[in-house]
Amino acid sequence: MDPLFILLVIIIALALTFDYINGFHDAANAIATVVATRVLSPKTAVLFGAVLNFAGAMAGTEVAATVAKGLVNPAVISLETILCALIGAIIWNLITWWKGLPSSSSHALIGSLMGAACFWVGGVDGSVIYWDKILQKVVIPMFSSPLIGFFLGYLVMATLTKIVYKYSLNRINRVFKPLQIVSAGFMAFHHGSNDAQKSMGIIALAIMLYSHHPVVIDLLIILPCAIAIALGTMSGGWKIIRTIGSKMIRLQPIHGFAAETTASLCIAYASHSGIPLSTTHIITSSIMGVGATKRLSAVKWSLVGSILWAWVLTIPVTFFLSGGIAWLYKWAQASLRYQFNH
Repeated sequence: MDPLFILLVIIIALALTFDYINGFHDAANAIATVVATRVLSPKTAVLFGAVLNFAGAMAGTEVAATVAKGLVNPAVISLETILCALIGAIIWNLITWWKGLPSSSSHALIGSLMGAACFWVGGVDGSVIYWDKILQKVVIPMFSSPLIGFFLGYLVMATLTKIVYKYSLNRINRVFKPLQIVSAGFMAFHHGSNDAQKSMGIIALAIMLYSHHPVVIDLLIILPCAIAIALGTMSGGWKIIRTIGSKMIRLQPIHGFAAETTASLCIAYASHSGIPLSTTHIITSSIMGVGATKRLSAVKWSLVGSILWAWVLTIPVTFFLSGGIAWLYKWAQASLRYQFNH
């Protein structure tokens, strides 16, 4: 059997594994607030989130096209590069999940892909990485989306507060409990529409490198990725759900509705524009903004500091982690070739 085909199969399996891990690592993005406010039970929430993650993953391919063709030059990398990138991204996701930190799976994958490509080729110029696209679709959104999420979340919550301040908390909860189910559904749908597409893009890139022909991101690529992220969401990433949903700020249904509505609108725009946005960044910052309308001290800023460090470190850490894996792979490959020839 063709060794390259075997490598392609391994890469597809790893990409689906990453997609599954992305599902339980980022399950909090879709359902943390609805669990924290007790609008849905945890089991119902993960099933609800999984179904809508699946539906969202089936809804488009703009982000997948960006990952497949718009970040690194396919002409200078290989299947081994993709393999090293996936291993690095999976390792970082598992570390941050273990620590209960809501880091970005998207940035882990992008940082890993960049690092593996640069170390594999031995260069960092525009012939390897499309730096203009990285700036436009990764770096600028990485810094702007948390700010947008925070201030838009604050604005939405402040507006809702002005509308409902005359009513009792019980009455407000009765109104916003069903509304929060709707907003959580939109959040889960748009999370799937953005996050699952990153694995689709990696698989499409791997197939393109194997076949040396442009690849259409069709149902054969979309469906397995949609299933993998849905199954991952059903597994539930409870450590991160607790961090986002209850450790950072105490939430009521109206707060969850405001945060989810803010985040889902931002993610919908990003998915339509082909931007591989960090859904983690946007929902977390939206919750911070919503919480700040109570008072700034209502947000546990010490925890926020830990989250921000995870955000800042994700791309550079995964860049060098996957780059190191790529360097070791090439070194081992060269050593085996030398021993075989001598």
